[in-house]
Amino acid sequence: MKLYDYVRSSAAYRVRIALNLKGVVYEAIPISLLDGIHQGDSYRALNPTGLVPSLAIDDQGSGKGIIGQSLAIIEYLDECYPEPALLPATPLERARVRALALQVACDMHPLNNLRVLKYLTGELGISEAQKTAWYHHWLKQGLAPLEQQLSASDTPFCCGDTPGLADICLIPQLYNAHRFKLDMNPYPRLVAIDRACNRLEAFQRAHPDQQ
Repeated sequence: MKLYDYVRSSAAYRVRIALNLKGVVYEAIPISLLDGIHQGDSYRALNPTGLVPSLAIDDQGSGKGIIGQSLAIIEYLDECYPEPALLPATPLERARVRALALQVACDMHPLNNLRVLKYLTGELGISEAQKTAWYHHWLKQGLAPLEQQLSASDTPFCCGDTPGLADICLIPQLYNAHRFKLDMNPYPRLVAIDRACNRLEAFQRAHPDQQ
Protein backbone atom coordinates (compact mmCIF):
# COMPACT_ATOMS: atom_id res chain seq x y z
CA MET A 1 0.00 0.00 0.00
CA LYS A 2 1.03 3.58 -0.62
CA LEU A 3 -0.27 6.39 1.57
CA TYR A 4 -0.18 9.84 0.02
CA ASP A 5 0.35 11.78 3.20
CA TYR A 6 0.95 15.21 4.69
CA VAL A 7 2.63 15.37 8.06
CA ARG A 8 0.15 17.69 9.80
CA SER A 9 -3.02 16.71 7.96
CA SER A 10 -5.50 15.54 10.59
CA ALA A 11 -7.13 13.25 8.06
CA ALA A 12 -3.82 11.63 7.08
CA TYR A 13 -2.84 11.38 10.75
CA ARG A 14 -6.04 9.34 11.35
CA VAL A 15 -5.11 6.90 8.61
CA ARG A 16 -1.55 6.52 9.90
CA ILE A 17 -2.95 5.57 13.31
CA ALA A 18 -5.33 3.02 11.77
CA LEU A 19 -2.59 1.46 9.63
CA ASN A 20 -0.34 1.17 12.67
CA LEU A 21 -3.08 -0.33 14.85
CA LYS A 22 -3.74 -2.92 12.14
CA GLY A 23 -0.04 -3.63 11.71
CA VAL A 24 -0.22 -2.89 7.98
CA VAL A 25 3.07 -2.11 6.27
CA TYR A 26 2.80 0.83 3.89
CA GLU A 27 4.91 3.27 1.93
CA ALA A 28 4.40 6.92 2.85
CA ILE A 29 4.56 9.36 -0.04
CA PRO A 30 4.71 12.96 1.24
CA ILE A 31 2.43 15.49 -0.43
CA SER A 32 3.22 19.01 0.75
CA LEU A 33 0.10 21.11 1.18
CA LEU A 34 2.25 24.17 1.86
CA ASP A 35 4.03 23.87 -1.49
CA GLY A 36 0.84 23.23 -3.44
CA ILE A 37 1.87 19.79 -4.67
CA HIS A 38 -1.65 18.53 -3.94
CA GLN A 39 -3.01 20.96 -6.54
CA GLY A 40 -0.68 19.75 -9.29
CA ASP A 41 -1.86 17.77 -12.29
CA SER A 42 -0.04 14.59 -11.29
CA TYR A 43 -1.66 14.36 -7.86
CA ARG A 44 -5.09 15.46 -9.12
CA ALA A 45 -4.92 12.67 -11.70
CA LEU A 46 -4.64 10.36 -8.72
CA ASN A 47 -7.22 12.11 -6.53
CA PRO A 48 -9.32 14.78 -8.31
CA THR A 49 -10.22 16.45 -4.99
CA GLY A 50 -6.59 17.40 -4.48
CA LEU A 51 -6.89 16.40 -0.84
CA VAL A 52 -4.92 14.05 1.38
CA PRO A 53 -4.85 11.29 2.31
CA SER A 54 -5.14 8.91 -0.60
CA LEU A 55 -4.47 5.21 -0.21
CA ALA A 56 -3.24 3.32 -3.27
CA ILE A 57 -4.04 -0.38 -3.11
CA ASP A 58 -2.70 -3.16 -5.28
CA ASP A 59 -3.86 -6.38 -3.66
CA GLN A 60 -4.75 -9.68 -5.28
CA GLY A 61 -7.60 -10.22 -2.84
CA SER A 62 -9.22 -6.79 -2.65
CA GLY A 63 -8.24 -5.38 -6.04
CA LYS A 64 -6.39 -2.32 -7.23
CA GLY A 65 -7.34 1.33 -6.91
CA ILE A 66 -7.24 4.60 -5.00
CA ILE A 67 -9.34 5.44 -1.95
CA GLY A 68 -9.70 9.04 -0.75
CA GLN A 69 -11.43 10.28 2.41
CA SER A 70 -9.92 9.14 5.69
CA LEU A 71 -13.01 7.49 7.17
CA ALA A 72 -13.61 5.47 4.01
CA ILE A 73 -9.98 4.34 4.11
CA ILE A 74 -10.22 3.40 7.79
CA GLU A 75 -13.41 1.39 7.32
CA TYR A 76 -11.80 -0.37 4.34
CA LEU A 77 -8.86 -1.32 6.55
CA ASP A 78 -11.21 -2.53 9.28
CA GLU A 79 -13.00 -4.78 6.80
CA CYS A 80 -9.81 -6.17 5.25
CA TYR A 81 -7.91 -6.53 8.54
CA PRO A 82 -10.57 -7.38 11.15
CA GLU A 83 -8.20 -7.51 14.13
CA PRO A 84 -8.01 -5.45 16.18
CA ALA A 85 -11.54 -4.24 15.44
CA LEU A 86 -12.01 -0.48 15.27
CA LEU A 87 -15.80 -0.69 15.66
CA PRO A 88 -17.81 -2.48 18.37
CA ALA A 89 -19.83 -5.63 17.85
CA THR A 90 -23.44 -4.41 17.95
CA PRO A 91 -25.17 -2.05 15.47
CA LEU A 92 -26.12 0.46 18.17
CA GLU A 93 -22.60 0.61 19.59
CA ARG A 94 -21.14 0.94 16.10
CA ALA A 95 -23.52 3.79 15.33
CA ARG A 96 -22.48 5.59 18.53
CA VAL A 97 -18.79 5.29 17.69
CA ARG A 98 -19.39 6.48 14.12
CA ALA A 99 -21.37 9.45 15.44
CA LEU A 100 -18.49 10.51 17.70
CA ALA A 101 -16.00 10.11 14.85
CA LEU A 102 -18.17 12.13 12.48
CA GLN A 103 -18.56 14.93 15.03
CA VAL A 104 -14.81 15.41 14.73
CA ALA A 105 -14.30 14.61 11.05
CA CYS A 106 -17.36 16.41 9.64
CA ASP A 107 -18.39 19.06 12.18
CA MET A 108 -15.04 20.26 13.57
CA HIS A 109 -12.20 19.49 11.19
CA PRO A 110 -13.51 21.11 7.96
CA LEU A 111 -13.84 24.52 9.63
CA ASN A 112 -10.24 24.51 10.81
CA ASN A 113 -8.30 22.77 8.06
CA LEU A 114 -5.46 24.41 6.18
CA ARG A 115 -7.34 25.47 3.06
CA VAL A 116 -9.99 27.26 5.14
CA LEU A 117 -7.37 29.02 7.26
CA LYS A 118 -5.43 30.09 4.15
CA TYR A 119 -8.62 31.50 2.64
CA LEU A 120 -9.35 33.45 5.82
CA THR A 121 -5.91 35.06 5.96
CA GLY A 122 -5.45 35.35 2.19
CA GLU A 123 -8.70 36.14 0.38
CA LEU A 124 -10.51 37.65 3.37
CA GLY A 125 -7.45 39.31 4.87
CA ILE A 126 -8.05 38.50 8.52
CA SER A 127 -5.17 38.83 10.98
CA GLU A 128 -3.31 35.98 12.65
CA ALA A 129 -5.03 36.87 15.93
CA GLN A 130 -8.42 36.68 14.25
CA LYS A 131 -7.49 33.35 12.66
CA THR A 132 -6.58 31.96 16.08
CA ALA A 133 -9.85 33.24 17.52
CA TRP A 134 -11.72 31.48 14.70
CA TYR A 135 -9.79 28.27 15.35
CA HIS A 136 -10.41 28.36 19.10
CA HIS A 137 -14.10 29.15 18.66
CA TRP A 138 -14.78 26.07 16.54
CA LEU A 139 -12.57 23.85 18.67
CA LYS A 140 -14.56 24.83 21.75
CA GLN A 141 -17.85 24.30 19.92
CA GLY A 142 -16.78 20.76 19.09
CA LEU A 143 -14.82 19.69 22.17
CA ALA A 144 -17.41 20.73 24.76
CA PRO A 145 -20.10 18.26 23.63
CA LEU A 146 -17.52 15.53 23.19
CA GLU A 147 -16.34 16.09 26.77
CA GLN A 148 -19.95 15.84 27.97
CA GLN A 149 -20.71 12.69 25.95
CA LEU A 150 -17.53 10.84 26.85
CA SER A 151 -17.65 11.76 30.54
CA ALA A 152 -20.54 9.32 30.91
CA SER A 153 -17.98 6.48 30.99
CA ASP A 154 -14.60 6.00 32.65
CA THR A 155 -12.97 3.65 30.17
CA PRO A 156 -9.39 4.43 29.09
CA PHE A 157 -10.49 5.17 25.54
CA CYS A 158 -13.54 6.80 23.99
CA CYS A 159 -15.73 3.71 23.96
CA GLY A 160 -14.02 0.90 25.76
CA ASP A 161 -10.77 -0.67 26.85
CA THR A 162 -9.17 -0.55 23.39
CA PRO A 163 -8.85 2.36 20.95
CA GLY A 164 -11.23 2.55 18.03
CA LEU A 165 -12.55 4.80 15.30
CA ALA A 166 -13.59 7.60 17.69
CA ASP A 167 -10.11 7.74 19.25
CA ILE A 168 -8.48 7.69 15.81
CA CYS A 169 -10.44 10.83 14.88
CA LEU A 170 -10.13 12.57 18.24
CA ILE A 171 -6.37 12.41 18.78
CA PRO A 172 -5.33 14.41 15.68
CA GLN A 173 -7.88 17.07 16.60
CA LEU A 174 -6.42 17.31 20.10
CA TYR A 175 -2.94 17.57 18.58
CA ASN A 176 -4.18 20.64 16.71
CA ALA A 177 -5.76 22.04 19.86
CA HIS A 178 -2.39 21.82 21.62
CA ARG A 179 -0.58 23.27 18.59
CA PHE A 180 -2.91 26.28 18.58
CA LYS A 181 -2.52 26.64 22.37
CA LEU A 182 -6.15 26.05 23.32
CA ASP A 183 -6.73 25.87 27.10
CA MET A 184 -7.50 22.18 27.68
CA ASN A 185 -8.48 22.52 31.35
CA PRO A 186 -12.23 22.38 30.55
CA TYR A 187 -11.77 18.94 28.94
CA PRO A 188 -10.24 16.57 31.53
CA ARG A 189 -11.88 13.47 30.03
CA LEU A 190 -10.52 14.26 26.56
CA VAL A 191 -7.06 14.95 28.02
CA ALA A 192 -7.14 11.56 29.77
CA ILE A 193 -8.08 9.78 26.53
CA ASP A 194 -5.33 11.67 24.68
CA ARG A 195 -2.82 10.54 27.29
CA ALA A 196 -3.98 6.90 27.12
CA CYS A 197 -3.79 6.82 23.33
CA ASN A 198 -0.39 8.44 23.11
CA ARG A 199 1.08 5.80 25.40
CA LEU A 200 0.51 3.29 22.58
CA GLU A 201 3.16 2.70 19.93
CA ALA A 202 0.62 2.88 17.08
CA PHE A 203 -0.30 6.44 18.05
CA GLN A 204 3.28 7.45 18.81
CA ARG A 205 4.54 6.32 15.38
CA ALA A 206 1.69 8.16 13.66
CA HIS A 207 2.42 11.46 15.42
CA PRO A 208 3.45 14.33 13.12
CA ASP A 209 6.72 14.77 14.99
CA GLN A 210 7.72 11.21 14.06
CA GLN A 211 7.17 11.56 10.32
